[in-house]
Amino acid sequence: MSFFNSIRTPLHKTTGLLTFSSTKYQVRHLNLHEYQSKLLMDRFGVNTQKWRVINKASDAPKAASELTGELVVKAQVHAGGRGKGTFIETGFKGGVHLCKTGAEAQRLAGEMLNKHLVTKQTAAEGTLVQNVMIAESVDPKRELYFAILMDRKYGGPVIVASQKGGVDIEQVAEEDPAAIIKEPVDIVKGITDAQTKKLAEQLGFTGSKIADAQNQMKNLYQLFIKTDATQVEVNPFAETTDGKIYAMDAKINFDDNASFRQKEVFEMRDTAEEDPREVEATKYGLNYIGLDGNIGCMVNGAGLAMATMDIIKLYGGTPANFLDVGGGATEKTVTEAFKILTKDPRVKSILVNIFGGIMKCDVIAAGIVAACKQVGLKIPLVVRLEGTNVELGKKILQESGLNIVAANDLDDAAKKAVATL
Repeated sequence: MSFFNSIRTPLHKTTGLLTFSSTKYQVRHLNLHEYQSKLLMDRFGVNTQKWRVINKASDAPKAASELTGELVVKAQVHAGGRGKGTFIETGFKGGVHLCKTGAEAQRLAGEMLNKHLVTKQTAAEGTLVQNVMIAESVDPKRELYFAILMDRKYGGPVIVASQKGGVDIEQVAEEDPAAIIKEPVDIVKGITDAQTKKLAEQLGFTGSKIADAQNQMKNLYQLFIKTDATQVEVNPFAETTDGKIYAMDAKINFDDNASFRQKEVFEMRDTAEEDPREVEATKYGLNYIGLDGNIGCMVNGAGLAMATMDIIKLYGGTPANFLDVGGGATEKTVTEAFKILTKDPRVKSILVNIFGGIMKCDVIAAGIVAACKQVGLKIPLVVRLEGTNVELGKKILQESGLNIVAANDLDDAAKKAVATL
């Protein structure tokens, strides 16, 4: 995750009484590995170190032979703090290491590949490392921070920069907010020479390096706009001892609304880095986020889903997920939703809360009955229906012969769901 995690998903940190897991969130925006981000930056003329990516340690010597000077070996996972991480299987410290030879690169790659790396931004079980990037190391004289992101407050792109890069930018923002530079960009006009010159000077570039920095900023902005990115974050954005400017590390995110015109980019998606339940949910148009509780929730409408989770928490329970089946759910999608809920071994009870508008209560009820029979549901199920065709929906549930606990309203449903545990 980065400094701007809250921009990438509206479901962040806390909401009401509910605290969301910091390591599991809905994939509303595509995440790329560092090497994939470098590939895109190379295409747009952004300076990066020469690099290679491998998935077998035995390939490291060949990759290293195609590079020069000191090398950096980096585990490729969707998480920050890799350098301070630990590999579960062996206790090996650090997902980022420097070396000078292909043999050393092979040893380091062997320590990382096919092992789980735990960082401050992963779950406790870590993330499996399936690729390692080997790149030419550069010697930074100064490490800066440069990012472009969409910001609702400004109604468009905002450039965020700081002379204090190469470290946790979250900590910089908290301890020294004056060190953070913000520059809104008119999305119609695009970034101007005056803006890039001002930013370059604010970042401490002088002489001919101002023009070099401007060129890199313009290229990064073109990357941001032309790939429909929601965020391009470069940390560090470095000036090296030999006078060059490099994007040494980058994280790029994309809004999935752009997937239809950014097919090549979205084909880079690595579902192995995502919660398999969330990956499965996207196949059926379900909005799902896995949490750490034991009461599974199935609701129609994001606002009602949030309220349902909050009220479960209010009555002493803990929701196991956010699941919005949407207004166009069918019997099949409801069945698939139940399958996803029951695959979670932590789920000990399920609460269905449906307010029928576009989504009719009888359709939901039929889906619930079909799902229960298909998955052989053995855990308690509490259902609250209200709205269009509610009486017909209730009748379907009553005549199903299944052990379903009916609830009159949301309070009643939450109390009964918690009582089943």
